[in-house]
Amino acid sequence: MLDQVRQLWPEIAWIKDPELQERTAATWARAFELSPLTPEDLQRIPFTLLVPDCAVTFMEHKRCVVHIAQRSAQAMQEHMGRALPIDMDVVVAGAILIDVGKLLEYEQVDGKARQSARGKALRHPFTGVALAMACGVPDAICHVIATHAGEGDMVKRSTEATIVHHADFMSYLPIKNLATP
Repeated sequence: MLDQVRQLWPEIAWIKDPELQERTAATWARAFELSPLTPEDLQRIPFTLLVPDCAVTFMEHKRCVVHIAQRSAQAMQEHMGRALPIDMDVVVAGAILIDVGKLLEYEQVDGKARQSARGKALRHPFTGVALAMACGVPDAICHVIATHAGEGDMVKRSTEATIVHHADFMSYLPIKNLATP
């Protein structure tokens, strides 16, 4: 499964810390072990159930978020790095992992993605943190996972979490707005 995860996520190679690369991949592998979804399913299912007939797949959205987050962090380092330290490994690993919990939140019935019973009780930021912690992912990255969605509005986000949160919504809101008259 780790080979499949690395094929799904070539961006894992952007993480400089080899141990963090392994823990990030292991988190995805563990999620697949517990999920009814396969890596192939992620190339087909919508990234959100909140937009009816969403045409953007899970992996299209996810990879877009990682690329937006990395490029945004690079621009911030270039222009404000003297005053604003940014841990790029936390940004990249966090962006890769923010939706790993959706593998426990979603299921497919009759070829359509829907929220599972677990997903109705525990949204993906919670299950994502649980998966990441079980795989030894550092707290700074678990913070990014925990705070990337609305749940994060209740706490102070780190710089890296703020970058990933906005990257996620940059990829989500335009799709949502297209679907909303």
